[in-house]
Amino acid sequence: MLSDKLMDDMKHAMKEHDKVKLNTVRLIKSALMNEKIKLGHELTPDDELTVLNREKKQREESIAEFQKGHRDDLVEQTKAELAVVEAYMPKQLSKAELDQIVQAAIAESGAKTKAEFGKVMKVLMPKIKGRADGKAASALVKEHLE
Repeated sequence: MLSDKLMDDMKHAMKEHDKVKLNTVRLIKSALMNEKIKLGHELTPDDELTVLNREKKQREESIAEFQKGHRDDLVEQTKAELAVVEAYMPKQLSKAELDQIVQAAIAESGAKTKAEFGKVMKVLMPKIKGRADGKAASALVKEHLE
């Protein structure tokens, strides 16, 4: 279970004096606890993945903003945090694997034109959740639809 792994990693980070990992793991644990309180029940693996995706996206957006502001110190720190978050996420799909799943989702939804883009995404997103970037998937769907 993710919470057990986080606790073990937190202890290890304390022993190793790895402040970045320790702080990031604490933030993830806190986000998971907040989600648990919000939902009012124990988190499912899908719920945990949703939280991890949110944490990953926040850091990616922060990196972009820090780069715009020429804050290289914060960019490096946030990249280190992002690496910690990504370590808890499932293995990412390759472009070829994602392309196969996109084609299968198009066939499953029966979509033929770009106007039916939403139908494809509705079928596709649950299949790739946490394993591929939504923007990349969206671009592939648009590429395959006429």
